[in-house]
Parts: sequence; structure tokens; C-alpha cells
Amino acid sequence: MARPQQQLSSGELRSFGPHREACSPPEEAPLGPGRLRPRPRPRDRRAALPGRGGVAPSSREIWAAQRPCPCGAMAGYWDGPEGEECPRRTWLTTRVGAAAGLIGTAYRIILLQPGSALAALQMAAADCVTMATLGAVFGVTTCLSAQIREEPDSPLDYFIGGCATGAVLGARAHSYMTGTTACVGLGVTAALFKIGNKEGWRLTGPPKL
Repeated sequence: MARPQQQLSSGELRSFGPHREACSPPEEAPLGPGRLRPRPRPRDRRAALPGRGGVAPSSREIWAAQRPCPCGAMAGYWDGPEGEECPRRTWLTTRVGAAAGLIGTAYRIILLQPGSALAALQMAAADCVTMATLGAVFGVTTCLSAQIREEPDSPLDYFIGGCATGAVLGARAHSYMTGTTACVGLGVTAALFKIGNKEGWRLTGPPKL
């Protein structure tokens, strides 16, 4: 004959050990008449941005999170709205120009093979100084243009910076044709680079349609 099932008290349930309590679902407080269950709070979108504890992120941190840098050599250039911190941006573009000049000098020395080490050193110094100057002109012109026009996200600022860089290159070569061609070519290239960084263009991979 089967024994009738008896309901156990709360004290008897606890005697089975912690496994019994872990398996039992938590009890929820009953809602009274007219009371609604509270809705979960939406996640704050600023939590995904870099901040300092409970302090709201600055405009530079928000800009850096929205526009990641696609180039390691220009790391930090797009950390804030353009038109601000012009000395820092000019230093970054000067550094990139000097590095490009050093790489170009290495190829020139390999191809031309100067007669002495002094001639190779003079060639390297001239190329690095020229490219560093072009980078500095581009950085300061782009930043000042964005600051004066009050449009920090405009490709026209990059076109102006590239055109000024080409004009300096033409003055260095003592040629109006070189200056005009370099102004248009570098200006269009810089503007396209800005548009690509703004819209997320990629060098490789399938196109986004």
C-alpha cells in the first residue's frame, strides 16, 4: 500500500543541504492590485565609450570612439575634432613626412649609389628635411583651415592642405608646372583620403553595396 505524500516544512527542506536550496527557484514578491512590474533600465550608450569612472567622456574620447584610426603611423591624429590641438597634429604629420623621406632616401641610395658616404648622408638629410617640411605644411594648413572655417569634418580642409603642400613642393623645384600639378594631385588625394576615412573605405575585401 502506497504511503500518502506529505508536504515538508521549510525547515525540513533546508535539511537536504544546499543542493535543495540551489535547485528551488527564488520566490518573487507578489504584486498588489494596480502595481506593475518595473521595466529594466536601458543600457547607457556612453558606457561603451572610454570614460573615467562615473565621469562622462569628453568630446575627444567620443570622437576617438566614433572615428578609429585606420593608419598606425597617424595614430592619435583623429583622436579629437579637427581644428584643435594644431601643434600636436602638425608634429604627427611632420613625423610621417620624415619617415617617408627616409624610406625614399634608402631607395635612392640603392638605385643611384652615390660615390661617398658624405654624399649619401647629404642626400638623406635633404630628402628627410624636405618631406618633413611638406608634412608640417600639410598638418598646420589643414588644422588652421578647419579652425577658421569652423567645419572640422570637411574634405575641403584636406584639399587646401594638400594644395598648399604641392605649392611648397613647386617652390622647392622652382617650377610653376610642378607646383600646379602637385597642388591639384595632392589636394585631390588628401580629400579622397578624408572621405574614405569618414565613410569607412577599405583597401581590400569585398565592396559594401
